[in-house]
Amino acid sequence: MSANDTRMTKGERAELLSLVRKRERVMKSMAAERSAQMLAEFEAQAAAAYSFNDDAVWAAAQREAADAVRQAAEMVAKRCEALGIPKEFAPTLNLSWYGRGENAFVQRMAELRRAAKKRIEAMEAQAVASIERLALEAQTTLLAHGIDTDAAQAFLAKTQEDMVTFMPSLVIADVEQMLVSSARRRMSPDDRTYDPSANRLN
Repeated sequence: MSANDTRMTKGERAELLSLVRKRERVMKSMAAERSAQMLAEFEAQAAAAYSFNDDAVWAAAQREAADAVRQAAEMVAKRCEALGIPKEFAPTLNLSWYGRGENAFVQRMAELRRAAKKRIEAMEAQAVASIERLALEAQTTLLAHGIDTDAAQAFLAKTQEDMVTFMPSLVIADVEQMLVSSARRRMSPDDRTYDPSANRLN
């Protein structure tokens, strides 16, 4: 105990203990609120990153593909004519639109959401554990020494910080990398290569 320590009365100590416990409960509630906020932030990031999944974008892609096929068909027809191949025997080109990858997109978004949710849950658990540890240190020291301890003051100062300090925002690129790393860990030694862009084994 240093010369600067100030002995507290029983009432003052009880008041500070009560404040520490209240702040602990508030911080835990804030951690849960922060989790919901982080998930909403991530959803917004994902929507921006995958903004190509739009009817107008896919329609433009289909038009461009159709133009390319038409031009290629004209070139084939001219070449066949030059080679003396009758029209009835000349090959033709057609555009087959097998879908716009919507199933793959939905699956990808579901995987990202699951990974983000899992990461956020882990961050919340870690934040709650830190809050509980700080609160326990403060309460233990107060009860043991009955003084206005550094541990109590450190806890109260820490709980005044923004919850972002405990739970920083996710970045979609990091979550995507988590998916790639997770897939690689699941691969057996006999597996060949993993294509992150296609999210499949080659």
